[in-house]
Amino acid sequence: MDPLVAPAPALEPAELVRTARHAVLAGIGEQGQRRLSAARVTVIGAGGLGSPVLLALAAAGVGTITVIDDDVVELTNLQRQLAHRVDDIGTPKTASAARAITALAPHATVREVGERLDAGNAERLLAGADVVVDTSDSFQTRRHAASATEALGLPLVWGAVQEWHAQATVFWARPIVGEPVVLADLFPVGTEGEPPSCAQVGVLGALCVQVGGVLASEVVKLITGAGEPLLGRLAMIDALTARQHEIAIRPASAVPA
Repeated sequence: MDPLVAPAPALEPAELVRTARHAVLAGIGEQGQRRLSAARVTVIGAGGLGSPVLLALAAAGVGTITVIDDDVVELTNLQRQLAHRVDDIGTPKTASAARAITALAPHATVREVGERLDAGNAERLLAGADVVVDTSDSFQTRRHAASATEALGLPLVWGAVQEWHAQATVFWARPIVGEPVVLADLFPVGTEGEPPSCAQVGVLGALCVQVGGVLASEVVKLITGAGEPLLGRLAMIDALTARQHEIAIRPASAVPA
């Protein structure tokens, strides 16, 4: 796959040292690291999935990270939301996440957006990104994010976790290569319902970290052109049995009526 982002100018010496293990990694190297430095990634949600995604992207050297979340840190979050600390309780999650990102990657630019993404603001909030990551836990928010990224032509890295189970994929209405696959191809409009909350059924904190790493890896691959993205494939993880498998997602237009 072609890289999504053009390389930035030469990195500063300290950032070269900090990200040195990427420089020797096949598929990234010094030029790929400069692509990461030039990249603009927007993450919807700074919770269970968003936290490890944000930390991994910051550590990877992504240059501009936008965090969208309108919630504040609560004590019950800390079982799985690793970007936050006890001292952050009561503060906006965007501020707590920004603190964690800056502590890991001082060269990163962090944009805090303390709004709930909805139909009226989704395109405005997501415009200008190279990649969007949706870690929200509301299907209404997921629909709005999907519609906006489709309109903007942006890749949408998507994940969901509940109880012991998780899913991850990439949606993209205008991919560089391959067939376009969008959220409605997996969940036709009106069929998904609203999943129960973490407070109702629980969620394994360690699984959030695992899936967050998968989502961040997809972002890195898209930016640098390394490997094969999850476009058209849904990765499914069952942590209770330690089994992983995937299913193909076909564009709805290609499925016989």
